[in-house]
Amino acid sequence: MYSTECDTCWYYDYDEELDTETCSMDLDEDEVYRILSAPRQHCPFYRQGDDYILARRQ
Repeated sequence: MYSTECDTCWYYDYDEELDTETCSMDLDEDEVYRILSAPRQHCPFYRQGDDYILARRQ
């Protein structure tokens, strides 16, 4: 995954416990392996996040 893609993703959230931003999509080991080992670098779970929608969630 490209980091710029993650930055605008609906599932990319700040985790206060880890003090970092992480993907909040609930993936199992097989899905993570499939995404990381795929020749294309696009996450199939990517969902465009609207800045206003993200602000309303907080």
